[in-house]
Formats: sequence, C-alpha cells, structure tokens
Amino acid sequence: MAILSKELSTKDLVPVCRQIATAYEAGIPITTVMNSVGSQQKNPAVRRVLESIGADLAAGDTLAEATEKQSEYLSPYFASLLGSGEQSGKLDVMLNDLAGYYEDKLALRRMVVGALTYPIILLGMCWFLGTFAMGMVKVALAGMDGSGRGIADVTQYFSDYAAFQVQALFGFALLVAIGITLSRMGLLKWVTGLVSTYLWPMSNVTRKLGMARFFRSFSLMLGSGINTIQCIEKSAEITGNPYIEKDLLAAVPYIRRGHTLVESFRDCKMMTSLAREMLAVGEQSGNLDGQLLKAAKYHQDEANHAIKIATTVLTTAIMIGVFILIGGIVIYFWVNLYGGLLDGLGV
Repeated sequence: MAILSKELSTKDLVPVCRQIATAYEAGIPITTVMNSVGSQQKNPAVRRVLESIGADLAAGDTLAEATEKQSEYLSPYFASLLGSGEQSGKLDVMLNDLAGYYEDKLALRRMVVGALTYPIILLGMCWFLGTFAMGMVKVALAGMDGSGRGIADVTQYFSDYAAFQVQALFGFALLVAIGITLSRMGLLKWVTGLVSTYLWPMSNVTRKLGMARFFRSFSLMLGSGINTIQCIEKSAEITGNPYIEKDLLAAVPYIRRGHTLVESFRDCKMMTSLAREMLAVGEQSGNLDGQLLKAAKYHQDEANHAIKIATTVLTTAIMIGVFILIGGIVIYFWVNLYGGLLDGLGV
C-alpha cells in the first residue's frame, strides 16, 4: 500500500511481470523489454521504475544490480529471483515463476478481502445503528415523563449524535495515523504479527499463509541456483511476519554446522510434521525444489480452508454481538419503562 510504503503494489506487479515474461520468451532482449513494457504503463511509478532498470542495464549493470537500485519500490524477493535467474541462465523460467507468484498472491488477497467484507460491513452497521438506537431509547423514555419535551429532545439528540460520531471518526483517524507512523518505523508488524500469529482463529490463517509463501519462495530460489542458507533467509523474510521469520531463521545455525534440513527445522514451531516429512523426501530423492512446491501447495490449500473457518467464526461472533446488543436495548427500554410506571404509582 502506497500510504504505508513506496513499494509497488501486487496489483501493479501482476500485469507487469506477465508482460515482461511473455516479451522475454519471445526473444526480445531484457533491456528492450524493460523499456517497452515500462512505456506502456499508466502508473507513473511503475513506468519510472522499469525505465530506470532499462537505463541501468543499457549502462552495463547486471539485472541484479539494476533491480537492487530500485529496492525502495521492489521487494527483495523480486530482485533476488531476477538476479539469480540471470546468473543461472534460467531468466525465462524465473520471470514466469515470478509472474505466477504475484498472480497467486493477488488472487489470495482478493479472496481474503472478499471473505472479510461482509463481517466488516456488519460490524460498522452494528456500531452506527446500535449507538443510535440506544440514544433514541433514552430520548423516548425521557419523553414519557409528562414534560412534553419529546420533540425537542429528539432534535437535540440528532445534533448530539452527529457530534459523537464526528468525535468517534476523529479517534479512528488518529488510530490510523498512529498505525501508519508505526508501520513506517517498522514497529507495526510486531504488534499485528503478535495478534495474528497467536490469536485464534487468525493464527491458523497467518501460519499457513506464511509457510506457503516460505516454501514457494524457497523452491523458486533453490531452483535458480541460490545456496540453501540464502534461500532460507530471503524466504523467511517474504513471509511478512516477524515471528514466523524469527522461528524459521533459528534453523540457519544448524545448517551452517552441516545438519540436514529436517534436523535443522526440528524445533521450528511453525513447521508441521507433514512439512518435515516432505523435506525429508526431497532431500533423499534429490528433488527438494519439487517437494517444496508440493509443501507450498498443501499449506496454501490449508490456508484457504482456514480463511473460510476464520470468516465463519468472525461473522458468527459479530451476529451474536448484534443479538446481545438488540436484546440489551430491548431489556433496557422495558425495565426503565416499567420502572418509571411503578415509580409513578408509588410502588
């Protein structure tokens, strides 16, 4: 998101990566591809980044050096994969893999947003309608005291209610501003990561998605010729969660001492026993990158299922909250109504 960082969005990178991959496969030199694809972009930031890469390539930089200069706008994964593809002579494969990666990432993001849209709308309606209804009940009860202030109270209430919502929106905007500040300082991910990693039901979604990204990135980088330790370090960073990244990086010292992947990830809390079995099969068969892709697919399917469960749980929790709110308003109204009547009768 541009508000939180200058990095190009997944939505922008999906068509760009596919166009670059298609043009390069057609035999067009990579320098020409960057300039040609860049000139077609409507987004000025995307156009500027691609044209800058093209200019650096024409000046003699390698693809890794050219993309590294755009690290403010491109993820480390993007630069690493293109650079390793250039070195290994598999640039066409890496470009297609990169395009597929961003396409899958965008599809997943749209699925998550679509799944959470209804609960968020429902929560917003609960807030506005609930606070409004509670206030109207108080006004209605106040108008039953025989003073004839009902209409005046209603008019005043609308004014008070609008002022209250303005204050609430201001508070919400302040929280958003604090969140943006923390994000730019690199602190927000530790706060949101703590909640999403350890609080059910979001913990299942976060862990499965993080491991799917890890295995997918690990497979692509390993297949492009990057050494195992660098693959793990860069793939752990791509999970986007500092707690998952820290847990995965704990395996690196063991690998440096010559342990197998299975042995190194033995104490990794984020990795399931099935994932370790897949790693063992990959190491024994010599088809580690293929097994990593299978592990990525398995975790992606599990994440999709976890998203459905989390959405159902959140929606149900919100609906229960709505029923409790409505029940509380009704009880409040009748208790105060009968209480006032009894007081009037001197009971």
